[in-house]
Amino acid sequence: MKQETRPASLPENAYRELAPGEEYTPIMPAASTPREVTPYSVTMGLVMAVVFSAAAAFLGLKVGQVFEAAIPIAIIAVGAGNMTGRRNMLGQNVIIQSIGASSGVIVAGAIFTLPALYILGLDAQFYQVFLSSLFGGVLGIVLLIPFRKYFVKEMHGKYPFPEATATTEVLVSGEKGGNQAKLLAVAGLAGGLYDFVVGTFGLWTESVSTRLCAWGAAAADKFKVVFGLNTSAALLGLGYIIGLKYALIITAGSCLVWFIIVPLVGSLAGSIDPAALAALLGVTREEILAQPDTLLTAENLFQYIGKPLGIGGIAMAGLIGIVRQAGIIRQAVGLAVKELGGGRKATETQERTQRDLTMKRVLSVLVAALIATFVFFHFGVLGGNLLQSVTAILIVFVIAFLFTTVAANAIAIVGSNPVSGMTLMTLILSSLVLVSVGLSGKSGMTAALIIGGVVCTALSTAGGLVTDLKIGYWIGTTPRKQESWKFLGTFVSAATVAGVMMILNKTYGFVGDGALVAPQANAMAAVIQPLMTGGQTPWMLYFCGAALALILTAIGVPALAFALGMFIPMSLNAPLVVGGLVAWFVSSRSKDEGLNKARMDRGTLIASGFIAGGALMGVVSAVLKFAGAEWKLTEWAASKGAEWTGLAMYALLICYFAWHSLKAKKEE
Repeated sequence: MKQETRPASLPENAYRELAPGEEYTPIMPAASTPREVTPYSVTMGLVMAVVFSAAAAFLGLKVGQVFEAAIPIAIIAVGAGNMTGRRNMLGQNVIIQSIGASSGVIVAGAIFTLPALYILGLDAQFYQVFLSSLFGGVLGIVLLIPFRKYFVKEMHGKYPFPEATATTEVLVSGEKGGNQAKLLAVAGLAGGLYDFVVGTFGLWTESVSTRLCAWGAAAADKFKVVFGLNTSAALLGLGYIIGLKYALIITAGSCLVWFIIVPLVGSLAGSIDPAALAALLGVTREEILAQPDTLLTAENLFQYIGKPLGIGGIAMAGLIGIVRQAGIIRQAVGLAVKELGGGRKATETQERTQRDLTMKRVLSVLVAALIATFVFFHFGVLGGNLLQSVTAILIVFVIAFLFTTVAANAIAIVGSNPVSGMTLMTLILSSLVLVSVGLSGKSGMTAALIIGGVVCTALSTAGGLVTDLKIGYWIGTTPRKQESWKFLGTFVSAATVAGVMMILNKTYGFVGDGALVAPQANAMAAVIQPLMTGGQTPWMLYFCGAALALILTAIGVPALAFALGMFIPMSLNAPLVVGGLVAWFVSSRSKDEGLNKARMDRGTLIASGFIAGGALMGVVSAVLKFAGAEWKLTEWAASKGAEWTGLAMYALLICYFAWHSLKAKKEE
């Protein structure tokens, strides 16, 4: 195999827009023949897909945040290559990362929708979770490929691609060696043990609130004002990577609900007609009269009012995204049609770093995936009703195609995929359409949720794949190889997440005391139930949330991030700000920008370790609980002493995080 001499870092024009006539030459030039797909890279990628699918499923269902697996997988790939003495691993490490990163995107698609089946008391089989995730993932891959040239090459330097940038830097620096894998392992051990002690033994609580103090309890009862904070290491790391700006925007949505809307409605509850208040809260008049204090807690007001407002905002933000991306859709489809007309010969004459799967192959897989999905819907979900099956497959294709660009654009700009909001819109539309063709009740809810699961997974996969392809573009990987092996990663991840979801449902459940939070799935259940059963649907709250999204967009505030904050609990959003503050602190202490960057990069590795370690140990805790090993100090964990201990340990964790990040040296 021809060995290439490669530069030690990315070219100078990697992150900026190119001048007229200027070309970008990757680290592995098109004329080189790097090792990419090998038994080692494929095996390692599949192992990463299994491990991180299990970890991401647990974290996502427990706190509603799915971490992107690309960065920790890249670090592990680099560390494993260095420890085993392998050389020239750059091309293979990209393949490992690309296959392994299927985990996070498939998990996001599955856990945002399918747990709602359990929440609504419906029957969910392994094959339904597995096939909806698999078919959605395949659709996401083939629908994104025609857009690769636009997002990855044509828009070079115009989109920041934050996650792809961080992953690429890890892979490139790994080619030079270093101690990144060791640093990640230490951080993963620290974060993992921290969260393991909480989840398994309950030595301190993982969430604290202002109810801890007498004045806080009084404020909650009298004024309906509560502030909550989850103290897990994983959420702290997630906030660091998201950054202070978007963490503040997300949490601003929570502040609007918890500190303004909820207290306002609570204060006016006594003067509102009981019938009107019952309609607003989605309960009966008799329930309001019988137990007003129980129903009108801050937490319930958030559930009944804040979440519907957020749902309306998310749906409108997704619609705005489609309108804004209409031009992108036309341009990308034009590029695809042009290549299709040239046939396979035109594709083969392209340089290696620009060869995708041929458009004929893409169309063949697309048609096969749609047929398979139709068969799945027809026999596995809808009981053989042809009209309903045709309607379902049309909903999946049209919405997945339109929202693919929105997902890719969100990843390219902010590094996070807003699939939950787009899926909520899918559920609303599909429910209305399915009801019009005679499908309602429990069978209607099951069908709509599985349709939503397919669409959600497709959009999540599309966003993840565009990240992988941008990494490959910067480094010089063959796109066709990334695209081809992504299918295998999708299959393995879909099977893993289906199995993990079954275990977690039996271990924790999704309803009742001690149940998994699954905030997105709960939002899906809340939306779909009244649509399919003829109950009260809070259309006015949806409308108000949509109007707020329009106003936010008009004044330049990212409506999607703000709306997400409105329907995810404050306790899960506030830690993102804490992590963002740590990132700001460590990256602004010095007047030397090079040193600030080194500290920020070191903190990114530590945060990735917290996320991966915390999530993995969460899975271990779940397995132990499933096996009957109940070691939690239940009485102590419910005490105020455990809350104060949790605050103290959280402060120590933050100090450790900042101190360890500030140890970075400029040459790193």
